Amino acid sequence: MHVKTGDEVLIIAGKDRGKRGKVNSVDPNAGRVVVEGINIIKRHTKARGIGKPAGIIERAAPLSASNVMLICPHCGRAVRTGARFLDELDSRGRQRKVRYCKVCDASIESA
Repeated sequence: MHVKTGDEVLIIAGKDRGKRGKVNSVDPNAGRVVVEGINIIKRHTKARGIGKPAGIIERAAPLSASNVMLICPHCGRAVRTGARFLDELDSRGRQRKVRYCKVCDASIESA
């Protein structure tokens, strides 16, 4: 998946198009991401004891990963990303794989 938890993204489709936010969680199997403050839904909940009162709860719903673009921390633009292998080795003795910005060619380190 081209985005990870903690990345800043730009929404490119849907009702929140043009907004920016931070990725809270990623589900690679479903191809969906939850972005902080984006795609807010309301859920009417029933009381479930003392700790969970009844009411209308607002929360961020997942949206398709194809509707977000990563914002490059180096050039500050919404960009496509690629993957490349570095010469250094990871903890398992394999070459380390990193994402890179296709606009400024800078490496994007994991969050």
